[in-house]
Amino acid sequence: MPHSDADEQIETVALLRDPLRRAIYRYVGRSCDPVGRDEVAGAVGASRSLVAFHLDKLVGQGLLRTSFRRLSGRSGPGAGRPAKLYERSDLQVEVSLPAREYELAAQLLLRAVEGRGATERLQAAARELGATTGAVDVQRQGAPRGRVASMERLGPVLEQLGYEPFAQGTSLCLRNCPFHALAEQSTSTICGMNLALIQGVLSGLSAKGLSAALAPAPGRCCVEIRPAERSA
Repeated sequence: MPHSDADEQIETVALLRDPLRRAIYRYVGRSCDPVGRDEVAGAVGASRSLVAFHLDKLVGQGLLRTSFRRLSGRSGPGAGRPAKLYERSDLQVEVSLPAREYELAAQLLLRAVEGRGATERLQAAARELGATTGAVDVQRQGAPRGRVASMERLGPVLEQLGYEPFAQGTSLCLRNCPFHALAEQSTSTICGMNLALIQGVLSGLSAKGLSAALAPAPGRCCVEIRPAERSA
């Protein structure tokens, strides 16, 4: 009997039950660029051969994809063989038993808010939710005392919301958009909601010296958190 899409999704979820395999997937998924086996092995604290085994399992299930590149940057004779590199694929894993059409409901709600007044209300609600989320962290740990501390505290909060933050220079970028499928249908509405939500988090967290701005780039969320510009 042929496998259904649900069967394949369940197999994929089962593959990620292994803690080491899950750690490997998370590390590769959050890397800005494709990574090699040695880097992954060092990051997760496992042997290269064991990591290679798990990486290939993840590739076989479609969770990762591979490419080849010479890491030395050289070409021609003596440059060595190209290294096998790994990066997260575009596959999304969602399993709900019995079936639940949450995305369909989200699409209908998206159509309902595509209008100036409704969009502004959506952003206000997102900003309020973000502020509440940030305030909960302040209740547990107190307000951060400066920009560096604010950036350190912001990362885990955004992680909880599904953004997968990573540092790039002095900025904090977001590897994942939790609303990717909807953003493809209405980029301006969802990106505006993302920005408002994260601005709310900054406010609720009492973050110092940071600001959120739209900075769309391939393979990441449209929002970037940067050091705030000082007023003259």
